[in-house]
Formats: sequence, structure tokens, C-alpha cells
Amino acid sequence: MSDRTLTIEKPLNLKKFFFQWEWLLCMIFILIHIVNSFISPYYFNADTFLSAPMNFLDKAFIVFPMMLVIILGNIDISVASIVAFTSVMMAVLFNAGVSMPLALVSALVIGTLCGGINGLLLVKFKELPAMIVTLSTMTIYRGAAYVILEDRASGGFPQWFSFFAWGYVGPFPFILVVFAAVALVFGIALHKTGFGRRVYGMGSNLLACRYSGVNTDRIILIVSLLTGLMSAVCAIFLTSRMGSTRPNVAQGYELDVIAMVVLGGVSTSGGTGRIAGPLLAIFIIGFLNYGLGLINVSAQVILIILGLLLVLSVLVMNLRIGKGRKPA
Repeated sequence: MSDRTLTIEKPLNLKKFFFQWEWLLCMIFILIHIVNSFISPYYFNADTFLSAPMNFLDKAFIVFPMMLVIILGNIDISVASIVAFTSVMMAVLFNAGVSMPLALVSALVIGTLCGGINGLLLVKFKELPAMIVTLSTMTIYRGAAYVILEDRASGGFPQWFSFFAWGYVGPFPFILVVFAAVALVFGIALHKTGFGRRVYGMGSNLLACRYSGVNTDRIILIVSLLTGLMSAVCAIFLTSRMGSTRPNVAQGYELDVIAMVVLGGVSTSGGTGRIAGPLLAIFIIGFLNYGLGLINVSAQVILIILGLLLVLSVLVMNLRIGKGRKPA
């Protein structure tokens, strides 16, 4: 008996293709550049597009694990506090006599452990919502940073440490190169592996995945560890950019990161989203802040604009998802 291969070919739906959320983000991205070009006649040059991201890409590392968290149907508001605690611990260790390379490794370990604590709490106390768990740890991590350093600054890092934030690899900023590599890894993990399929499945129906034999606790723990690790990476680049640290660093980062993920088309109800959307949203919000900074718009007004953008994106996404659902 000869083997037969069955293939299913879906016809290309141009309407569905061009009405994807990412195309709308592309148009917003282009519009922001047009507006910024009117704000500053020197905006359109290679230096702007390469140097401007150096001011906002540190927080973008947290966008990738936060995307996984929200696809799972959870939320993590402790990431900014992990950044602050990790940054403070790195500075304290270095000033206590630990070599800078070892302090960097310690920062990655500490951040990962903080994320792991979040994951263990979520796994062991399933009745507690992720919002409550991370709200508690947010207070603990930020409070610990204040206990360790009080209201003082700590720095004195070696000169080479500034390369992380301000250095170049050829014509490209070092942070942009690392960011591209991390984006590629998360993109492959989400869209091309069994781990990514399980994340989507758990976001769509956690109970069904659990009864199907998926180790849901392990997935939640892995995502939490990745969130802590990327928060530590953010802390390293942020501290390198500032040259010192304080316990109040990274305040508001959780809002920015969640806004980037939701604006990127990741549904807050879980189970929906692609990495291309958050990638575009990172640069949309980053260059929007950059353009508003060119005309000296206050930080409070920028927060209002960011909040409105977040509300509108959630409303539009919920309308799109609700319209696409069929009755059982």
C-alpha cells in the first residue's frame, strides 16, 4: 500500500491580511515620524533612528516576557520593582568589593530569583490572582531596595560599564544588537516551539490544558523566571545609562511595558497575540515620547497620552476579538 500525503491549502484572504492589527500599528508608526519631522527639521537622519532607541530600549526587554504573561491571561506589576531591587543590589555588591563582572552575574541571578518567587506563589496559591501576588511582591522588592540604600544614590562603576548603554558595535548601538537577538529568541520560542503552543493553549483554556496533561505549573514558573531575568537585563542597561542607581529608579516602567504589550495587539483576556505587534508598539511609544520630548511636553502629559492610548487599544482589541467569536 502506497503512502498518501494529505495537505490543506488555505486560500489567501487579502482583506483579512491587510486588516491585521500590525498594519494599523505600521500606519501609526509612520504618522508619528511625519509629526516628529514637523517638530524638528533635523529629525530625519540616520543618527536619530540609531541613537533615539538607546533612551528607551532598556525597558523594552521586559516587553517580551510580559507578552507571555498576558497571553497566559495573567499580569505582572512587580517588574519595575525587580528592576530597582536588582540595580541596587548590583551597586551595593560592587561597592562592597565584588568585581563588576561578578556583580553583573549576581544581578541576573537575583532578578531571576525574584521572578521565581512570583512564579512559586502563583503555582502554590492558585486561588490568588496574579494581580494580588505581584502587587504584594512589588511592594516587597521596592521596599527592600529602600531598606538597603535608603534614599541615597550608589555608583562609581568602572568606565567600561557605560558601553552597555552607550557603546556601538560597528554602526549599531550595542543595546540595539542585544535587543534584536533577544527578540529573535522570544519570537522563535513563542511561534515555533511546543512551549509557545502551550502558552497560547493555557491562555485560551487553562483547565482544558491541565486535564490534557500539560504541566501548567511548570509553564507559569518558566514564564515568571524569564520575567525576572529580563527585568535584571533591563536593570543592567538602565544603570549603565544613568551611571548610578537609586531605590526609586524605573518607576512607571510597568505601565509603559503593559501599554506596549496591549497596544501590540496582545489580548488582556489571554490566548491572543503575536510578537510583531509588541515590537512595533515598542518603537511607536518610544518615538512618541522622543517627539514629545523635543517640544518639552511634561512627563505628566505624556502619561495622560500613554493612558489614553492604552484604553483605546484595549477597547479596539476587545471589539475585534468579540466580533470574531462565534456562538457555541
